[in-house]
Amino acid sequence: MKQHHENQHHVTGSQILIYFSPDFVVDGGFDTISKAGVLADLLVARPIAGTEIVSPAPATRNDIVAVHDEFYVDQVLGGRGGQFSGDDESAASVLATTGGVLRAVETVLETGGCAGSLSSGLHHAKYDHGSGYCTFNGLVIGARKALKLGARRVLILDLDAHCGGGTKELIGLLRDRNIDGIEQVDVSVSSFDQYHNAPFAQLKIVGASEYLSTIEQSLSDIADPQSIDLVIYNAGMDPHEKAGGVTGINTEVIRRREAMVFEWSKSHNLPIVWVLAGGYSGDSFTKRDVAELHRITAEEAARVYAGIATS
Repeated sequence: MKQHHENQHHVTGSQILIYFSPDFVVDGGFDTISKAGVLADLLVARPIAGTEIVSPAPATRNDIVAVHDEFYVDQVLGGRGGQFSGDDESAASVLATTGGVLRAVETVLETGGCAGSLSSGLHHAKYDHGSGYCTFNGLVIGARKALKLGARRVLILDLDAHCGGGTKELIGLLRDRNIDGIEQVDVSVSSFDQYHNAPFAQLKIVGASEYLSTIEQSLSDIADPQSIDLVIYNAGMDPHEKAGGVTGINTEVIRRREAMVFEWSKSHNLPIVWVLAGGYSGDSFTKRDVAELHRITAEEAARVYAGIATS
C-alpha cells in the first residue's frame, strides 16, 4: 500500500468499489445484520453504473483491539458477546462487516475517490461493550487504520438519527493514548447516545425543519477542510420519517442530504468512505423499502464521484 500524504488526495472519477460479503448477513436477524443482503440484491438486479460490488477480506483481531478492550473483543470472537445474541450474530459476521470498512478505507487512501461498505451497526459500540445494536465501532477502527497508513486528519461524519456516543468515547480514549487526528461531526434527530461536545466531537440535535440547513452549516463550519485526508460517512437512513425518524424528513430530503455530503467532499477533493448505518422496517415499510433508501447513498456517490447520471 502506498503511503498516503496529507493534501495529496488524487480524487478521481474512477469506479466506486462497494464492499459486501454474504458473511455480513445473519439470516432472519434484525435489520442491522440482515438488510445488507437485501441491498446487495438490489444493486445486482439494478446495477448503478460506475460501481462494482467486491468481497472484502475480514478484519483481524489486531484491527479490533487497536480500538476496543481485548477481553471484550475475545468474548465476541469466542461467541460469548456482541449485541445480537437472540439473532446469533457470529464472529464471522462482525469481522466481515468491519473488514468492509477497512478495505474501503485502504482503497480510497490508495487511489482517492470514493468507496462504500454495506456495513452497519457501528457508532454506538463502546470500548468494552456493545450498545444500540452495535458490537464493534467500525468507524473508529477504520479511522485508526487510516492513521496507521499515514493519514493525519480523519473526519467521521455521522448523520444517523441517533448520536454517536460510542464514537466520541473511543476517539477520546485514543487521544488519551496520544493518538490524535480523528474528529467527529454529528447531526442527529434523537437524543439516544447523546454526549457533551468536545473540540474533536461536535453534536447537534435538530428537528426536521432545521435538518438540511444544520448539516449544511456543520459542513461549512469545518475548519481547513482541504487538510482532511479521509472522510468516513455514517449514512443513516433512520432520520427518514418511515424508517425510524421524524415526520418531514422524506425521501427527497434524504437525497438532498446525500447530494450535499458528496458534493461538499468532492468540492474539497477529499477521499470518502460511506457505510449504511440505521434504517428500520415496520408494518408498512419493508426491508426492501429500507434498502431502496440506502441505495440513494450509492447513487449520489456515483453521480458525484464517478460522474454517473442517476434518475
